[in-house]
Amino acid sequence: MIHWNIDPELLSLGPIHIKWYGLMFLAGFSLGFRFFTQVCLREGFSTDKLDSGLIKVVLGTIIGARLFHCLFYDPEYYFANPARILAVWEGGLASHGGGLGVLVALWLFTRQNPEFKLLWIFDRMAIPTVMTGGFIRIGNLMNSEILGLPTNASWGVVFERIDKIPRHPAMVYESICYFIIFAMTYWMYWNWDRIQKPVETTAKKKKKELMLPPEGFLFGTVIALIFLARFFIEYFKENQEAFKLGMSVNMGQLLSVPFILVGLYFVIRSFRLKPAT
Repeated sequence: MIHWNIDPELLSLGPIHIKWYGLMFLAGFSLGFRFFTQVCLREGFSTDKLDSGLIKVVLGTIIGARLFHCLFYDPEYYFANPARILAVWEGGLASHGGGLGVLVALWLFTRQNPEFKLLWIFDRMAIPTVMTGGFIRIGNLMNSEILGLPTNASWGVVFERIDKIPRHPAMVYESICYFIIFAMTYWMYWNWDRIQKPVETTAKKKKKELMLPPEGFLFGTVIALIFLARFFIEYFKENQEAFKLGMSVNMGQLLSVPFILVGLYFVIRSFRLKPAT
């Protein structure tokens, strides 16, 4: 068995406390911002307004994740103590709400910057978003949270800060799935011409066309795969709230179904469209 007893706090300098979870958040958003900047340069868009977009995405992620947790995972407590909704530092962020918060933030960004089409930006931002989700799950590992069910498997992990029971490292399963989805869609974005294998004309073109996936394909693929993975990984997780006990599926699985259906819709819809250039 693997024994895990990492301190959630990486560094403490007087009043300054740097935690692994916050560092993983920062890594995901920083690399995501870099990726989207490269996308804009590749496709001929200005990067002048991306800073304001990043702020909206960060706020949308945190606000959406917090509200979903409060409304769907422990509503009785937060309705009785509404001031505690603001206590984000106590923990309690739902990834479903974080994803929805990102979509709302991007919608607001496109309203203020109409040169960016909504579905175009959804397609591009889906790729770094799933990468950020993988980093956040590493942060959960450092916090010894989102525990899996007890197991006798050789890769079972004893989270010593919680108990002495070997458990499935459910957050690691989820992180690996997210990074695989990121790698797959990242490669698709940069190599769509290889996937399509376009027929070359006899006359050589002066400038090679930039071939891109059809509208909605990347967004739908990421959304469907993220929440499909989440649906099955939930079977290896401890129930986070008492009201889930006795249910054949839990709240995380129920909230995943609409996202899976939305993702499939956009993937199927994209098959009817021609690749963008």
